[in-house]
Amino acid sequence: MSIKWIVLVLAVLMYTLIVIFPDKKSFSSLGAAIVMILLGAVSPQEALTELVNWNVLLIFVGSLVIAELFIYSRVPAVIADSIVTHSPNVGLAVVAILIMTGLISAFVENVATVLVMAPIALALCTKLKMDPTYFMVGLAVMANLQGTATLVGDPPSMIFADHAGYSFNDFFIYQGKLSIFFVVQAGMAAGAVFFYAFFVKSGKQKIDIEQETVLTMVPTALLILMIGGLALASFVYGGISLFSGLLVMGLGLAGIIWYKWIRGEPNEKIWALVKGLDWDTVLFLTGIFVVVGAVAAVGLLDEFAAFLSRLVGDRVFLGFFLIVGVSTLISGFVDNVPYIVAMLPVASTLAADLSLKPELYMFALLIGSCMGGNLTPFGASANVVSVGLLRKQGVRMNFGQWLRIGLPFTLVTTGVSAAFIWLIWS
Repeated sequence: MSIKWIVLVLAVLMYTLIVIFPDKKSFSSLGAAIVMILLGAVSPQEALTELVNWNVLLIFVGSLVIAELFIYSRVPAVIADSIVTHSPNVGLAVVAILIMTGLISAFVENVATVLVMAPIALALCTKLKMDPTYFMVGLAVMANLQGTATLVGDPPSMIFADHAGYSFNDFFIYQGKLSIFFVVQAGMAAGAVFFYAFFVKSGKQKIDIEQETVLTMVPTALLILMIGGLALASFVYGGISLFSGLLVMGLGLAGIIWYKWIRGEPNEKIWALVKGLDWDTVLFLTGIFVVVGAVAAVGLLDEFAAFLSRLVGDRVFLGFFLIVGVSTLISGFVDNVPYIVAMLPVASTLAADLSLKPELYMFALLIGSCMGGNLTPFGASANVVSVGLLRKQGVRMNFGQWLRIGLPFTLVTTGVSAAFIWLIWS
């Protein structure tokens, strides 16, 4: 058996193990990566210096630290309280909280966003004697929706930026056209209308709640510095540069130093913060970079792109529809990170074969794979967290209940975003 087919079998085995044992996904990807190196599909030097994207990992870890400190500062809770207080009725208050959740998630990791917004949602539901089930689903799906809007929103966005050479600013305007940020906002607007229709009957009364107080503004300053620094780096360097990675990681380290020496938090809390970061995803990404690099090195991705090209022919819309539809369906059941890493080169190659702007198919891949996670209660980590938080409240949610809101929400938001992409980039 040639090395190409051995690599294919190993990759399929890895993906199968990730689906069956999602809690052990880092072991699956790292194990497959080590076997690829031992087989000689890629050399250790290639794996460490060319395939593993250290800039992406630095940005991911640094932004996780800043997100944790931002939550600690209570600024998001204070903003949410203000929104609820100034909303004229319950329906608008719920929708405003969900929109805020999405906007925070464009810059803060999805699970962290859900964790900081969940107590606000649950307290509101208790006060109004309202079933929290669909409010909690709304938090998760709106957080997932916005995760792909900016370079720091979610790992798939970072991976896309590296592949396409996108800078932080390119997520907003690229080649004079509205870019992926505005694609996602079109979906969010549709999602907001959907949720207002869903919650409009929740009540018309004015809401008064006890106001939180801000603990500190330093993490907010770090978040602003991260966004501003990445925007500036976009002008100077373009794409995801080493400077971008070091900047975000440096701000994260500065935050930890501030947390320890200025705030005077004990070592136990420092350790809890560091230990609680999503190290599993860091290891998972490391392995995936190597495995997909090996798959590309033996020519399998080129062959798959050629197969899709023959299937699609010159039917551009068919290719677009297939990418959106298949990505949405797959991501409802499978982790979207390995899917994105493998399919980005395929989507851009297919677009090149049809003499199209690569954004048409790459953006289709992004929205399908990221919004598709809203389909099922296990399609994204934020979904799993929301269901778990409901369970702690004594509310059990089954697959059918999730589907009642997850399916129409996914169809509406993905459909509107896809139409926006087609209108701007086709």
